[in-house]
Amino acid sequence: MDAIAKFKEAARAGWESFAPTEMATGSVAPKLVKFAGLQRGMRVLDVGCGTGVVALTAARIGARVTGSDLTPKLIERAKENSKLMGLDIAWDVGDAEDLPYKDGEFDAVVSQFGHMFAPRPEVAVREMLRVLKPGGAIAFSTWPPELLVGRMFALQGRYAPPPPPGTSPPHQWGDPNIVRDRLGDAVTDLFFDRDVMYFQILSPQHQRVFLETNVGPVAKLVEGLSRSDPAKLAAFRADLEQLMGLYFDDNRIKQDFLLTRARKR
Repeated sequence: MDAIAKFKEAARAGWESFAPTEMATGSVAPKLVKFAGLQRGMRVLDVGCGTGVVALTAARIGARVTGSDLTPKLIERAKENSKLMGLDIAWDVGDAEDLPYKDGEFDAVVSQFGHMFAPRPEVAVREMLRVLKPGGAIAFSTWPPELLVGRMFALQGRYAPPPPPGTSPPHQWGDPNIVRDRLGDAVTDLFFDRDVMYFQILSPQHQRVFLETNVGPVAKLVEGLSRSDPAKLAAFRADLEQLMGLYFDDNRIKQDFLLTRARKR
């Protein structure tokens, strides 16, 4: 198994515990649905759908939705959610770098904090645009590098082993200049906006524990450091709590995100 394949296997397992975050990510899913211009009857693909919060929101307004995610356990949760809500959605275990769909199959392709974790952005972009029909909308939410979650990614990078060669850090998807270069002349009407997600939590310390328990990259880093370097783990935890404290107010964490929308030529 090559380095990229190993990276994906680790990611598939690492994100299995992500389901409890759906209460927060679900709160901003309607923002992406509206920003993307999704409407009744449109064929929509949600890439890196996780537990399905965007797909479910789009299906509730009458869109014909397919959700795809690398982690089977999250797809199982998405199926439970759609059954509970009485919504007919196609759920697939799928890789953002190798989407199991036909060329031009969808009217819109969206992703909320999902496709950005594909290790090779150029491959993910090519696939998302391949399955999108000409004139269709591509829209996604990502984390700016200079704000909380982007800074958290950078902090993790200082403590974690280096990623495999040829991969790119997820926070780059939050830089409009990089996004513009990645989409290139394959799209038109490129538009950016910003919004905010609030995570209700009692303290920065509680947030640190929640991240260690439910967010794959943080959990993996903590697991590794707990075995290899307890002192380094303690330093990481202190740095993480300090960072969370900068964005903590009124028992909530403020997490700003970037919205991107364009149309396929």
